[in-house]
Amino acid sequence: MKLVTYEGIIENGQVQLPENISLPEKTKVYVIVPEVQPQAVPHLRSPRLKYPEQATDFEKKVILEVNNGSL
Repeated sequence: MKLVTYEGIIENGQVQLPENISLPEKTKVYVIVPEVQPQAVPHLRSPRLKYPEQATDFEKKVILEVNNGSL
């Protein structure tokens, strides 16, 4: 048995070989996947108060201004 190696990539869940490679239908192939390093997912943390009891210091206050007698 003769083995030939081609490099391809996965696109839409299917192995895509270079355009100049044409294999006959029903050809038996073996796929060897090099160890893939998982990509780190960034984790954005929300800011937290060091002293939660200070939360009232950051309450939003809405102030309505009357300008020329209209809102």
